[in-house]
Amino acid sequence: MKKPIPIDLQPYAAMLRDAREFLRVWATKDGPTTCFINPVPIGADPFALGIALVDVVRHGARAYAQATGISEAEAEARIWEGLDAERGSPTDPGHQLDSEDAEDGIISYLPNKDIH
Repeated sequence: MKKPIPIDLQPYAAMLRDAREFLRVWATKDGPTTCFINPVPIGADPFALGIALVDVVRHGARAYAQATGISEAEAEARIWEGLDAERGSPTDPGHQLDSEDAEDGIISYLPNKDIH
């Protein structure tokens, strides 16, 4: 795979015109993942986040297929394997950012630094 670079969304500005961001995720090499989640744009029912995450899996499978040359089906199967493994035995439960530290109602989850 190529060296990671920041994702430039400027070319997609027209497509994203009426869209609202609800999730940002960062990963460190051999370390935890940090997520910032704002559920407001997708609604009060957590079911909507589940739907969005399945969409992310499918888009991720396509991206991995293009980046690595494996099939989308193989990439998607591996992603589900990883999700099932993490769901069954979490490597990092993380912790919630104190509400007084959260800005604009964003619900943030930060990695538990003691685990990795």
